[in-house]
Amino acid sequence: MSISPARAAAFEVLLRVERDKSYAADLLHSARFASLSPSDHGLAMELVMGVLRWRSWIDDTLKEASSQKLERLDEEVVTALRMGIYQLSFLSRVPARAAIYESVELVKRARKSSAASFVNAVLRRVAGKSSQSGEERERDPLEEIEECSDPKALARSSAHPKWLVQRWVERFGLEIARRICEYDQTPPATSLRISSDSCLEELEREGVKLCSGVLLAGARTVLSGDVTRTSAFREGRVAIQDEGSQLVALLVGHGRRILDCCAAPGGKTALLARRNTDALIVACELHAHRARTLRERARLANVRVVVGDARQIPLRGGFDRILVDVPCSGTGTLARNPEIKWNLSSEDLLDLQARQVAILRSALSHLASGGRLVYSTCSMEREENEAVVETALDESSEFSLGDCRDEVEHLRETGEVLAEVGQKIFDGPYLRTIPGVHCCEGFFAAIIRKL
Repeated sequence: MSISPARAAAFEVLLRVERDKSYAADLLHSARFASLSPSDHGLAMELVMGVLRWRSWIDDTLKEASSQKLERLDEEVVTALRMGIYQLSFLSRVPARAAIYESVELVKRARKSSAASFVNAVLRRVAGKSSQSGEERERDPLEEIEECSDPKALARSSAHPKWLVQRWVERFGLEIARRICEYDQTPPATSLRISSDSCLEELEREGVKLCSGVLLAGARTVLSGDVTRTSAFREGRVAIQDEGSQLVALLVGHGRRILDCCAAPGGKTALLARRNTDALIVACELHAHRARTLRERARLANVRVVVGDARQIPLRGGFDRILVDVPCSGTGTLARNPEIKWNLSSEDLLDLQARQVAILRSALSHLASGGRLVYSTCSMEREENEAVVETALDESSEFSLGDCRDEVEHLRETGEVLAEVGQKIFDGPYLRTIPGVHCCEGFFAAIIRKL
């Protein structure tokens, strides 16, 4: 029996995530794995995201079954064991013998043959424990999360860092923290931004079934089918973009000269450009390789890509609209990027804040009189959100904080925002979406105006 392409791909991606701090979703959708069949790609995605979502729970199980300390094991051995335990504990449709055998073979292929018998023994011990106890092989983790009555238990059952769950409980309360954790541990729905109604019939013909969005009239949610294999997606006429992300871009409004700071990968840039066809959209990106990707994805005549540091924007002249979607911790996107929670520490938040304040200050210096700037993150943390805005505004009297309600109400009147959204997505003057509460990822946005 040879190693399946899906498990080989998952093993490679998990190692690269561990070693290079890469994003799993980007790797899985890269050209490297484009030749995988739909079924193999689906299983690879399940294995990678499953292991990353449940890593701390899996590691607790591994520690109980292993005669060696986890930190003494090679990365290849740990990765194979995590994949095996995930399949044994969560995927009842995968035969235990296949999960064990292929995990052992992955270790051998990685030139760690001396650990093959150890991997075999550990996984058989895990499989045997479940069998002897009479437990079902497929867990119901969401039920366990719902039963948690304190932050420590919630963190363990939902496979989240304890420090992060504690923050959410203190900020939002235990019930909302539970809902966030449940959302993070569930594969998220795929939301689309569609450039024209003609794309809808085209997607239907190519086997993609859609339903209406939750927040936005122009958004769609994928019910079935692989949108990434359609011609509309390849040509940029359809983009995968969370509804919260789309809403942030809509807050920017209409202008003649628009700056998009930290623009890659380009989803918001493309939405701004299509919504402002007569405007010049200047998209600033620090890294040259990401700027190239941005050019490929935007593919619109009114977009000009500039390589430069947003803390020292290499441009002259004012802009009447600016989007400052800063690099952040990404704690609002853990359902889609679960690897973030294992690489992040509480100390990182203040480091990020310093960079975010510098970027916002720089952007404000380019805002024209009477102009509007939207500051946004996909973070749930106050240090990166309100604290950044308050710090920047405390330094100057020529800027004022706007109320996001006013702009969302305008978007509702124009039919772009669904009426059902109501007041649920606001926190004072700020816009805030919460995973598990608003059926989208966690986004924060503030509107700043120059007098």
